[in-house]
Amino acid sequence: MPEGQRDPARLEALRQSVSQYKAAQAIARKQKTTGLWGGNLLAPAASKAYGWTDPGTVYQYRRLLELGWPPSERVFRNADRFLFQLLSRIEPDDPDRTVAQRALELLVEFQRAAKTDPGLGRWARRMGREGAACALARGGHSDDPRVRGTAHTIASNISQYLRSELAANPFKRAQGRTVLDPHACPPTIFAVEMLAFLPSVQRERAGFIERLGHYFSSPAPRRAFFILAGKKLLKPLFEILGDPLRSDAQGHITDVPLALYWIELLARLGLVRQIPSASRVLARLFNECDDRGIWSPKSLRAMPKATSPLTAHYFPLEGPGKSPAQRQTDATFRLGLIARLLGIPVEIL
Repeated sequence: MPEGQRDPARLEALRQSVSQYKAAQAIARKQKTTGLWGGNLLAPAASKAYGWTDPGTVYQYRRLLELGWPPSERVFRNADRFLFQLLSRIEPDDPDRTVAQRALELLVEFQRAAKTDPGLGRWARRMGREGAACALARGGHSDDPRVRGTAHTIASNISQYLRSELAANPFKRAQGRTVLDPHACPPTIFAVEMLAFLPSVQRERAGFIERLGHYFSSPAPRRAFFILAGKKLLKPLFEILGDPLRSDAQGHITDVPLALYWIELLARLGLVRQIPSASRVLARLFNECDDRGIWSPKSLRAMPKATSPLTAHYFPLEGPGKSPAQRQTDATFRLGLIARLLGIPVEIL
């Protein structure tokens, strides 16, 4: 609703109901005294390969924000202390033993393996720093100089990669597998979301944002590859190598949650109209809305399934239920939000 048309009493009741939502309260209760969730930073969900038993801090933090909890809540303040430390540049080889030990502790789920594998530690520090900057930018710290400084550093690293020859062919062979070249620094989902919630950085790096738009207009490679983090081979989760939508010429996609999440980020970056696939998919999703604006595609028999773990914090917001309308709620809300971000008038019924 436009701010001038909001009913203060109803708004306060809605905020109260959000704070009492059992799914959100369950997440808050799982936070440890350190400010972390799940004993890790990066997990979208449980994963035996990574040793993740629960979703991690970066995802749980953003999940609560998506569910409508205000950034002023204590649960965020507890996490912020740890996340801001991740933005620091301390390293495990610092001559001060106390500082070196703290740098190792900041690797969280990777600290044990990083003791004998410095390359894995470097990768984990970079991912942790980007994840922390993403969460903090999303959590209302867009004007904090530490977040802005980190954002400019991340943007400069990605920009250098986009200008390099590696961007055209970022792969090599190692350990008998195709891997992403360790010198490659493509954008990650954390970096993209961080920039989406930092409009001031977007204005200051307008040329870089435009180059990102060209990069995301190119099809993502279909060949399978691994991330070589030190000596360890990891499946790629967070790296974005071109257009992740993989839509056909008519705008059909197989992962509706990912499409909504990605297009919302592009809308915040001002890139939707620059990227043909995003425009096609969004047009199709809008065309699937009925006269009331409710997303109503044909043969919708179940909640849209997410095939990518990247939307674990984002979709669905509404919990399980028996009403067929719950299949439509999240997509309808997101399409309305995207329309607002694009400046398309939305009539409130």
